[in-house]
Amino acid sequence: MSAPNVRIIPAKSPNTESQNQYRQLRVAAYCRVSTELEEQQNSYQLQIEYYTNLIHQNKEWSLAGIFADEGISGTQTKKRTEFNRMIRLCKQKKIDLILCKSISRFARNTVDCLEYVRQLKDIGIGIIFEKENINTLTMTSEFMIALYGSFAQAESESISKNITLGNQMAFREGKARYQYKYWLGYRKGSDGNPEIVDEEAETVKLIYRMFLDGDSMQKIAEFLIKKERKTALGKLDWNHITVKRILTNEKYTGDCILQKTYTLDCITHKQVRNNGERAMYLVSDAHPAIIDRDTFNLAQQEIARRTSKQKGQQ
Repeated sequence: MSAPNVRIIPAKSPNTESQNQYRQLRVAAYCRVSTELEEQQNSYQLQIEYYTNLIHQNKEWSLAGIFADEGISGTQTKKRTEFNRMIRLCKQKKIDLILCKSISRFARNTVDCLEYVRQLKDIGIGIIFEKENINTLTMTSEFMIALYGSFAQAESESISKNITLGNQMAFREGKARYQYKYWLGYRKGSDGNPEIVDEEAETVKLIYRMFLDGDSMQKIAEFLIKKERKTALGKLDWNHITVKRILTNEKYTGDCILQKTYTLDCITHKQVRNNGERAMYLVSDAHPAIIDRDTFNLAQQEIARRTSKQKGQQ
């Protein structure tokens, strides 16, 4: 048999069509400051000016955008609007390179950091971290990013721990924090302490009175809507859950229980109910009362009685 006739078809170079063409790299920059303090806002503006000038000064670069998130935590990328917009443009092949001051500005979560670096690297987009002198397109960059990302995450955990310790000290000293926006019956007084709003307080008293007279929470909600009594948010969207929250809120007696919830970790920032995992602190007579303690305790007993009766009927 004669030898097969084999003809080699040369591979096409990826730069064959464009090797004689010149195209500037479309370069974007990502900036972030984690608080809204005045000095941080100044840093935020300086970063924008710095990267705008830096990109314009490089003849091989063209500006693809300055993306900046202000006053947002870096531990979760889903809350960073500009960061997510930048990633979308990268996937649309509208950005070739990203500049960032440091890994801790890009992400304080090692997992998120590496995930986005890999995604962008797969589509040929690199990130240059100036502080660490890392270009993610180089062979050794992923190890360095994991290393520095771990440092950044540890820093976030340390900050979170310090905040937790500060909160614990405030709790022990009985320093209550109030969310007036969601608290019917009170507003922040001129002295910084809670003061009663008479009209709203009447609604609170009405809820307790109707409930102890035998009305259901849903019936109370319907009555409040009919009478156009507004919620703490100034709306008429009453329901049995809203009514129950008022009936079970010890703050209406002038007392305040601190650390009803706590943050699970500094990465997810997930708030969970404290079911005894952490200490709680009861501050008595922390502010003026709308409901006396006897009435409040009767309401809790009635809630327990009705709940027990419902379970018995199931």
